[in-house]
Amino acid sequence: MTLSLVTAGESHGPALVAILGGLPAGLKLDQEQIRADLRRRQQGYGRSPRQQIEQDELEVLAGLRQGKTLGTPLALVVGNRDHKHWAWGMSPWPPEGEPEGKGTTPVTLPRPGHADLAGLLKHDFDDVRDVLERASARHTAVFVAAGSVARQLLREIGIEVSGSVLEIGGATDEEAMHAAIDKARAEQDTLGGIVEVRAQGVPPGLGSYADKAERLDGRLAQALAGIQAVKGVETGEGFALARLPGSQAHDEIFKDERGYYRETNRAGGVEGGLSNGEEIVLRAAMKPIPTLMKPLRSVDISSGESAEALVERSDTTAVEALAVIAEAAVAFELAKAAREKFGGDALIDFVASYRAYVERIDWSPR
Repeated sequence: MTLSLVTAGESHGPALVAILGGLPAGLKLDQEQIRADLRRRQQGYGRSPRQQIEQDELEVLAGLRQGKTLGTPLALVVGNRDHKHWAWGMSPWPPEGEPEGKGTTPVTLPRPGHADLAGLLKHDFDDVRDVLERASARHTAVFVAAGSVARQLLREIGIEVSGSVLEIGGATDEEAMHAAIDKARAEQDTLGGIVEVRAQGVPPGLGSYADKAERLDGRLAQALAGIQAVKGVETGEGFALARLPGSQAHDEIFKDERGYYRETNRAGGVEGGLSNGEEIVLRAAMKPIPTLMKPLRSVDISSGESAEALVERSDTTAVEALAVIAEAAVAFELAKAAREKFGGDALIDFVASYRAYVERIDWSPR
């Protein structure tokens, strides 16, 4: 028993779609919580005007009846309100009539730092828009909706996942972050940053040491590294551990009447591919957004001549949004690992299996 997720949709297409499979029947979903998570993804200092255009709303097409999951695939849709301006340019079928609106002219100026050029070469396209519409981080909206569902499943067994911003453009407090963003905006530049995700209440034993593909730390790292613009991931103290001797790098084991515990958590809650019962701590580094209002040098693919890259509406920074997206990614991967561990076609069976397991190993969250 596992979770599965398939998403589809383009940045300026009609809608974004997710099919979430493997949920147990009987999970009561909080609609307002999903809406709140979608709003959180759109907020943040330095976001583009598109966030005011979209106002993301979730529609459920299948797998839910009167607020409870049916144990069948959950079909989620987030519409693109801006699509009305791109109806001709993003039409699924060859459009009729004269070109109108946006997206009617081929894009031939790939952006450094984006998937534009490599994607165009890979798929033999002659219009960069065939790449950038899917490579865009816009489709993370529906991924956040799926992650919100996963978080609600995890809460049934006492696991809470939260994301936060650690720094933006090297600044670590809110006032300095805002000043850095204002400066970058004035200079028509962009900024990256670092976010952290913490998961509390994760029991020991999720994941596996037996197979590379099932190692929890590898799965969580891939979940974060697979988010647009993320270029680095660490678990626990991560790279800092490489500079310590072994006597200082590892978390000593103790036991009291409540069970095993650690006084430190340098491993970030994962050892040998398994959760170890401590808080899971992950960090992800985001590069600056590659769509610049003051474009970098590129090459026009239609003429082969030197030119400046595509300029299209963009955020100055989206690090606060990344914290929400990373939270969703970690929640989904932990929920998937929990489904593999505890199974159950009905929520009551899933929860009962969890309770029997933690009772057997004599573990409770601290």
